[in-house]
Amino acid sequence: MREIIIDNRESGQRFDKYLKKYLRQAGSGFIYKMLRKKNITLNGRKASGNELLSEGDSVKMFFSDDTFEKFTAGAPDRENEARIRKYDVEILYEDDDVIFLNKPVGLLSQGDGKGGVSLVDILSSYLAHTDERSGKPSGFRPGICNRLDRNTSGVVAAGKTVRGLQELSEAIRTKTVHKIYACVVEGQVDEGKCLKGYLTKDSAKNIVSVSDVKTEGASYIETIYRPVKTNGLVTLLEVELVTGKSHQIRAHMANEGHPVVGDVKYGSKIKQPAGYQLLHAHKMVFDKTADVPASIAGLVIEAQIPVHYIRYFE
Repeated sequence: MREIIIDNRESGQRFDKYLKKYLRQAGSGFIYKMLRKKNITLNGRKASGNELLSEGDSVKMFFSDDTFEKFTAGAPDRENEARIRKYDVEILYEDDDVIFLNKPVGLLSQGDGKGGVSLVDILSSYLAHTDERSGKPSGFRPGICNRLDRNTSGVVAAGKTVRGLQELSEAIRTKTVHKIYACVVEGQVDEGKCLKGYLTKDSAKNIVSVSDVKTEGASYIETIYRPVKTNGLVTLLEVELVTGKSHQIRAHMANEGHPVVGDVKYGSKIKQPAGYQLLHAHKMVFDKTADVPASIAGLVIEAQIPVHYIRYFE
């Protein structure tokens, strides 16, 4: 028999979801069978799996050590760990529940199933080496709350605990956090504007299109921008995402006739030596209201605008 006491990382999630992450090598059928047979109990009682866990809850698993090890073991990926160590990702802010990272260009936010290193891998490795509980299996995996394209840099928010992940996700859902981007676009832009429209995604080609007219399957989008400086050929913009859809800024600015510099997918004609679009998640600003958890209310997270953006205007 093994007993696990739920800690603050893991509280707040459904019991069955916790078990699927803790017994990560086991199938759902095995887990629900163990629940039905009371081979897995919660606080000494039979559980269905839909209970919400609280810190201090007792989970007992009544099966052999061999079975336990079989379903909690994960073969260490030493090659992936070596690749992870090559990345030096800046931590912008961290507390017990949340962490904000400055994602570099070229790094996936989440794994794509092809074995490449992602920001989630780097975060998991970091927490494994800094958390005193890391030597034990856990029913929580750190998760990010705002995904950036591979070649978009900047602020990414992540939860170190279920509570942190839920609070960040709720702030994004209720728009009590403002996501501010910096980008360099082609052409001279003299005035700010609020852009509204509808976005349709072609998943097969990984490209989106913007229209003023709603069509079937299209999502409403809203983007606010203001010029910061221009040299007549290109303009540095501050852009706020009111909605947050895939490729929204890139497609909206291209639709305005001002594609992001280096974004050949959306029509940029100016070559960017490094071969990627000049789009950077610059700030996340959390409202200071009763609707925002005290731990993140009023928080301003900023990732410095890359130096090579500014060089266009020197």
